[in-house]
Amino acid sequence: MKSIITHRNFSKGILLLVVALTLQSCFVAQDYVRPNIDAETEALYRTDNLSKDSVSIADVSWKNLFTDKYLQQYIEEGLQNNMDVRMALQQIIAAEAYAKQGKAGYLPTISVGANATHQELSENSQFGSLFSGGIDTYDITANLSWEADIWGKIRSNKRATQAGYLQSVAGHQVVKTQLISSIANTYYNLLALDAQLEITKQTIATRKSGVETIKALKDAGQVTQVAVDQNIAQYNSARALQVDIETAIFKTENTLSILLGKTAQNFERSSLNVQKIEQDIVLGVPATLLSNRPDVMSAEFGLIQSFELTNVAKSNFYPSLKLTASGGFQSLELDKLLNANSLFATVIGGLTQPLFNQRALKTQREVALAQQEQALLQFKKTLLVAGNEVSNALFSYEAETKKFEFRKNEVEALRTAEANSEELLKNGYANYLDLLTARQSALSAELNIIDSKLQQLVSIVDLYEALGGGWR
Repeated sequence: MKSIITHRNFSKGILLLVVALTLQSCFVAQDYVRPNIDAETEALYRTDNLSKDSVSIADVSWKNLFTDKYLQQYIEEGLQNNMDVRMALQQIIAAEAYAKQGKAGYLPTISVGANATHQELSENSQFGSLFSGGIDTYDITANLSWEADIWGKIRSNKRATQAGYLQSVAGHQVVKTQLISSIANTYYNLLALDAQLEITKQTIATRKSGVETIKALKDAGQVTQVAVDQNIAQYNSARALQVDIETAIFKTENTLSILLGKTAQNFERSSLNVQKIEQDIVLGVPATLLSNRPDVMSAEFGLIQSFELTNVAKSNFYPSLKLTASGGFQSLELDKLLNANSLFATVIGGLTQPLFNQRALKTQREVALAQQEQALLQFKKTLLVAGNEVSNALFSYEAETKKFEFRKNEVEALRTAEANSEELLKNGYANYLDLLTARQSALSAELNIIDSKLQQLVSIVDLYEALGGGWR
């Protein structure tokens, strides 16, 4: 008799396995394949000098790109102390915890509990007629539950959590890249403001001397009081400009303090005229953005996560093969609880097919498909934005390089015109308005050439960030 029961149980197990394998042919979780994005990468950069080499300036370490010792120090401090970087690290820790949970999906769940139960029975009930008063029951029970991954649901969920973790890592890299760019641009802005302040102080000294000269010319009868008043006005305009620049320096230093995660303070720095970028400006092929730009990588990991969650949503329509078991000790008397006769065990295995669940599973699948399509569009958009930023930064760098030469010629011409106007005025051959115009134009041109030098440096930093440099 016992052999007959065993044979029947074995036959049922075989039947369950056959059914599971038959149903598995209906659905198998698919593997992620990167979508065709040739159209997006083919002409991603708007330039006539498209590189055919996969190497780009993004492969250069920021320590080699930025050679200023103060800037290197501040970038190092920012990477260690910046609040956004530290928050991104906490996001990685949280995502890593989910990834570990996803890996544990293949393991069974096990719980152990101890219980003591007292039950008062009715004397008129079935058991009350047999037991007078109440019944005390004691048990120590272990429960086990395990689900076979016949549809790849657990595997897909594991991959989804891993993609979420990698997306958080890429997000941290995005923050690092943006931080390095922000620190470098803020530092260069400080140097430009220092240079403008120096020019303004020189201008103030020159205009103060000019006021004395124009007063002497007025006493000699060569100019009127109007000329004196105009020169005094220009002198005070330069002094007001000095206040504006000093205010901008103060605020820019405060901005740098926040980037470094420090209280507001003064920062040591070098000068603008010693700043040089010695690395070759190389773009690399557009496809390198897929492995260099952290935000592009993050967008693709988001797509992978959505793809795997779609697999999970589809697999929920199919039966789940679960094994549950419980066992332990159970006794009516506490002192006999751990006796061999108190042992018990129960094992249940079966397939559960969802039939009607208030449309929850269908809704879950439709939402997952929509979110997957949304993630795909976001991935393509991020790639297009990245190409646009590279194109803009490259064009700006080339434009500022050309403009810098014109600015230098402009400054030289206006400084010569200012000197000539001043000499002619002293000798009575020029109008004081010519001198005032020449002075104002010369100051504006010198401030502009500093700004042009700044924009050259900023455009290189922007190009470095746009290509995905800095996070390695």
